[in-house]
Amino acid sequence: MAELCKLIIQLHLALHLFIDKVLTFCYKKQMLSCGHHVTFKPSTSNIKGIENMSFGNYVRIHKYATLFSTDAKLIIGNKVALGPKVTIMTGNHATDTIGTFMWDVHSKKEGLDKDVILEDEIWVGSNVTILSGAHISRGCVIAAGAVVNKYLPPYSIAGGVPAKVLKYRFTPEQIIEHEKFLYEEERRLSLEQILHGRETIK
Repeated sequence: MAELCKLIIQLHLALHLFIDKVLTFCYKKQMLSCGHHVTFKPSTSNIKGIENMSFGNYVRIHKYATLFSTDAKLIIGNKVALGPKVTIMTGNHATDTIGTFMWDVHSKKEGLDKDVILEDEIWVGSNVTILSGAHISRGCVIAAGAVVNKYLPPYSIAGGVPAKVLKYRFTPEQIIEHEKFLYEEERRLSLEQILHGRETIK
């Protein structure tokens, strides 16, 4: 009996892997753009607005993701990893319509839906929620359970509800050195850009 149960589990995993490979191929064909080495789990995720999504290279999205991008874009850069049960919403609801129940408001005002941008080299922990208009800069780490609803500067480590910068991975000088190994000169952040990003959130 134990061997039979083991076989059933193996068949179940193999079937899920096959279904995900087929679905992923189909989803990628519907996207705005999609790089190479992009993996996600459509069979266990809730994805809407795939035609508004653009993924770079080496993107990994774990199981049970919720990705809604119906009226704005979801843009993910290169070498980005999202943990299990991550939610990304580019949309929002109107809550200020006088004389109408929120339930009955079906139209959207301009500006309610905003692009969500995740730049390169980002790690997102499990159960993170990323909301409309969020912009997560290059090199960020987002702690599990955080709710991101705004701009986060390069190489920040953020957590909490709403997410705030807890600390930085590197000093500005270390970022300059770090990027010499990773990016061509024209793509590297300048010291001015790094400092400006940090000043923006104060």
